[in-house]
Amino acid sequence: MSTDGRQQPGTGASGPLSGLRVLELADEKGQFCGKLMADLGADLIKIEPPGGQSTRTVGPFFNDIPHPERSLSFWHYNTSKRGITLNLETADGRALFRRLADGADVILETNRPGYMASLGLAYTDLSESNPGLIMCSLTPFGQTGPWRDYLTCDLVHLAGGGQMASSGYDPEDVPDMPPIAPGGGNAWHIGCHYAYMGILAALCYRDMSGEGQYIDASIHEACALTTEGAIAIYLSTGEVVRRHTGRHASPDNSVKIQLATQDGGWVNVTRSGSALNPARLRRLAEWMDEYGLAQDLLDEKYQTLSVVQENAQHTTDVLANFFANMPQEELWTGGQERDFPWGAIRTIDEIIGNPHLEDRGFFVEVEHPELGQSFIYPGAAAIYNASPWGISRRAPLIGEHNEEILCGELGLAREELGMLAESGVI
Repeated sequence: MSTDGRQQPGTGASGPLSGLRVLELADEKGQFCGKLMADLGADLIKIEPPGGQSTRTVGPFFNDIPHPERSLSFWHYNTSKRGITLNLETADGRALFRRLADGADVILETNRPGYMASLGLAYTDLSESNPGLIMCSLTPFGQTGPWRDYLTCDLVHLAGGGQMASSGYDPEDVPDMPPIAPGGGNAWHIGCHYAYMGILAALCYRDMSGEGQYIDASIHEACALTTEGAIAIYLSTGEVVRRHTGRHASPDNSVKIQLATQDGGWVNVTRSGSALNPARLRRLAEWMDEYGLAQDLLDEKYQTLSVVQENAQHTTDVLANFFANMPQEELWTGGQERDFPWGAIRTIDEIIGNPHLEDRGFFVEVEHPELGQSFIYPGAAAIYNASPWGISRRAPLIGEHNEEILCGELGLAREELGMLAESGVI
C-alpha cells in the first residue's frame, strides 16, 4: 500500500531536500549518507571511476551471478541517485568535476585524507568559485591526528569505538568468549548518520549566513559517541561496563531479561527494579495467575518497590516458567496490552511480513527496467506529511547518466563524450 508521506517510486513528488544538488565521491563508508539525501529528494550525482566503484563487487548478487550491476548491496545503498563515471586522475576529469562543483550545494567524499588536496580539489580550491559550497569529508579517523592515515574497516571502528566491548555474552554463561561485533556495517551507518546531520546543520547555517563550510567527519568519533551509556558512566563513576547476554551493558551484574517461549521464540522483558514497578508487577501476576503460574507474586510484600528490587532474580525465575508455557506472539501482544514494554525477538522473515510495517507502507516496489522486474525495498523510518520521502529510481548503472549530465547539463557534444571515453576520462 502507499501511505501519505511515503511516495511510491516514479510519482514525481517533491521531497524535503528537493532542489539540492549533491556530488558524491563515496564508497562503503559514505554511500548510506548519500542515500539518505537522495531518497529525501536531493539531486545526487554519484561519481564513480571508469568501470565502476569497488562497492559493486560486494555480494550477495541477484540470482547469485557476480556482476557489477547485480550487487544487492550496491542496489540498496544507491537508490535515487544518478550516476556518472569520471577519472579524477586526469586533467579533463578534474576540469569536469570543477564545473560540476560550481553548481553543487554539497560534496560528500570518503577519500583518504589529503587526496582531494593533491588533485587541487580541496574545499579551499572549490569554494573560491562557489562560496556557498558545503563539503563533507567522511573518513575513518578524520583529517588530523596521529591515526588519520590508518587503514580501517567496519570491524576496526566497532572495536576501537567501544561497541564490541559492550557486545557479547555474560562471562559466567560463556567463559572466555571474546567480544562480538554487531553485523550489518554498523560503523558505516553510524558515521553516515553523523555526516548527514552535519550536512543538514551546515545547510541551516548557510540559510542564515549565506556561507558554506567544510565538515571533517570522523567515523571513529561517531562510533565513540554511540556507545549507549558506556562513556558517560566511565566519566562520571570511573566504572567500565561489562557485556551482558541479550541486554544493555552495565557495570553491575544485572538480571537476565531474555526469556525463551513455548514455541522456541524469545522475548526481552521488563527489567525488574526499573520499568517493572509494584503496580506493573501486580498486573503481571494477575495475568500469570489466570494460568496458575503466578506462584507468590500476588503476595502483598511485592507492593513495595524495595522488595521488588531485592527479589529481581526470583521474579525473573517465575517469569521464565510462565514464558516457557506461553507462545511468543501471545506474550508479546498480551504484554503490550498490559503496558509492559516487552519486545519479541524477530527474525528477518518475520520482519519482512510484519503487518505493522505493511500497514505504514514501509516496503516499496522499485522497478529495474534493464531486468524487466520490480523488487521490494525497505523504505524510510519516518513519514513526512508535507514533503514525502520516496525512492525515485533504482541505483544507477555504470555511467548511466554520463550523456544526460555531461552533455545535457554541462554542454559537451556527443563527439566529445566519445573522445573522453576513449582516453579513459569517463
